[in-house]
Amino acid sequence: MADVKTSLAQFEEISSNPQRLLQNYLDADEKVIACFPIYTPQPLVLAAGMVPMGIWGGQCNAHMAGKYAPIFTCSLLRSCLEFGMTGAYKGVSAAIMPIICDTFRGMNSAWRAGVKDIRPITFIYPQNRKDPGARDFLIEELKTVRSALEEISENQITNEALQEAIELCNQRNAAMRTFCETANEHLDLVKPVDRHHVMKAATFLRPEETIERVSALTEALRAEPVCRWTGKKVILTGITCEPDEILGYFADNKVAVVGDDLAQESRQYRSDYPAAASGMERLALHWFAVHGCSVAHDDNNTVRGRMLAQLAKEQAADCVVLCMMRFCEIEEYDQPSVIKEVTRAGLMSFSIDIDQSTTESGQALTKIQTFAEN
Repeated sequence: MADVKTSLAQFEEISSNPQRLLQNYLDADEKVIACFPIYTPQPLVLAAGMVPMGIWGGQCNAHMAGKYAPIFTCSLLRSCLEFGMTGAYKGVSAAIMPIICDTFRGMNSAWRAGVKDIRPITFIYPQNRKDPGARDFLIEELKTVRSALEEISENQITNEALQEAIELCNQRNAAMRTFCETANEHLDLVKPVDRHHVMKAATFLRPEETIERVSALTEALRAEPVCRWTGKKVILTGITCEPDEILGYFADNKVAVVGDDLAQESRQYRSDYPAAASGMERLALHWFAVHGCSVAHDDNNTVRGRMLAQLAKEQAADCVVLCMMRFCEIEEYDQPSVIKEVTRAGLMSFSIDIDQSTTESGQALTKIQTFAEN
């Protein structure tokens, strides 16, 4: 058990202090590329010999960002802009920004105006994924990202290097999925916030280090007795479930998280890059393999709800909790159909507000307590 606790403490440190990890990379003369959520093509960064590091904003009152992003901007992107403007990302060579929603379109201009020392690299994911030309369009978009990264790194991104990077990311994805499966057998040791720290830390670490650390934790968990959890179980869905206090409310009320569809967590690890002769084609095909995700349009709006209901039944969960990022229109669009499908499957559901501009989460506590007591 000591190994498990030590490992979890290390993941908490990384998750809570990404600036310290960033400084370690910079001190080692590494070039770091910030990766906005979600589905940023990290293999291109790796193939260029640089470090991809996720940025997910954080709890803050965005004073500076208010110059360019109104209060009704989704708080995740607003906090990312705030941190960029106040120097939290200082030293980063560039920021890759996938244009996947209307807010990102505005954020592109806001970033250029407010964060002049960090170059934005933007590209567009085609939302009409059935169009025959969508794959070729996306490949061309990714080529602009490749060119920018080659310029920054002064390294050519070869197909061989890109293929190796893609395989590494697929291995990382597999390690994360295995951890989640194993953690569900040890819910007494891996609390909701512990699970979150592991998943979040993986967005900051190099893929190879993630594989090493997460695999070691998984093996340490397997050495412990299997826990027969007697409390309630939930599946989380949304963009993120921060701040950590919210996850603490679940643990305080003996509610375990046994699966998720959070963009910050499992959503980015559940789909591997498909096989293809060209690495660029593999990056593009990955987008067309994504299903049940709010940022990837699907004509069938029941997919995500049915996927969550199936996941809940597989993990014997009692409820699906929708973590609604305030002012995130794509998540709000999905909410009615998700609730409908989950209810149809005979499961409970409720939503909690996620807002990185405030630390007030009393409403979430009330809802979690009510669920736990019924």
